[in-house]
Amino acid sequence: MGDPKKTVKHYEKPMRLWDKENLEKERIMKNTYGLQNKRELWRSKTILSKKRKTARLLLAMQPEERAKREQELLNSLIRLGLMDEKASLDDILTLTTEAILERRLQTVVWRKGLANTAKQARQFITHGHIAINGKKVTAPGYLVPAEEEAKIAYYGKKMELKPAEKKKPAAKPVEAGEKPAEKKKEQLPKEEKGKAKMPEEKEGPRRKEIGRGAAGEKKEENQKGGKKAGSKEKEEAVKKEKKEEAVEKMGKEKKAGTGEKKEEAGKKGGAING
Repeated sequence: MGDPKKTVKHYEKPMRLWDKENLEKERIMKNTYGLQNKRELWRSKTILSKKRKTARLLLAMQPEERAKREQELLNSLIRLGLMDEKASLDDILTLTTEAILERRLQTVVWRKGLANTAKQARQFITHGHIAINGKKVTAPGYLVPAEEEAKIAYYGKKMELKPAEKKKPAAKPVEAGEKPAEKKKEQLPKEEKGKAKMPEEKEGPRRKEIGRGAAGEKKEENQKGGKKAGSKEKEEAVKKEKKEEAVEKMGKEKKAGTGEKKEEAGKKGGAING
């Protein structure tokens, strides 16, 4: 056994990897064609850039030198369904990345109606439900030649597709400084607001009696509670008055007692002096 083969990258990253415009374009293309990651997109761009580079080199050669290689390049693109038989080297320079992505097996299955979406087409391919000329193919990135496009079909049992659901229109983005629009509530007149809350019932004497009884009981309870609260306040006020009167009496008695003591002391002192 020989040495293992070194892996080679089949794609080239963009020069400005974090450019805002490129990132937005790549995001749209990735979502449109159901790509798993951006490497698949870069691989398609690399294939196109190599074809265009070869075309530019051939245009710089003399007509005698480029005759054979020019036809080979055009034939390879015609087999993939990217060019017509009447195309020339100048037409190669007008090709876009979307033209390469349209020739991927995943996109062709989606365009033929074998799947509702590009992501569903990828799922069918990877799970082995798609075949080309009776042979199962599990590579979503396989570039389908023009001859094989008509031979694409389900492998084994035919898949039953549900009707595609219609997507709701996306909400408009809110600009800076603007407040998001709030949902307006339906305003009802004051008379109808009470009716909307309570369910409709047949009016009758029993209903009125029940309503009056419940309301009367609540009123009586509130009145009793008010009376109890008022009687408690009165009792507390009476107690406070009694305490104040008792305190005043005690103060007067103390004052009288101190006066009598002073008089007795004065008499004693006078007797001693005499």
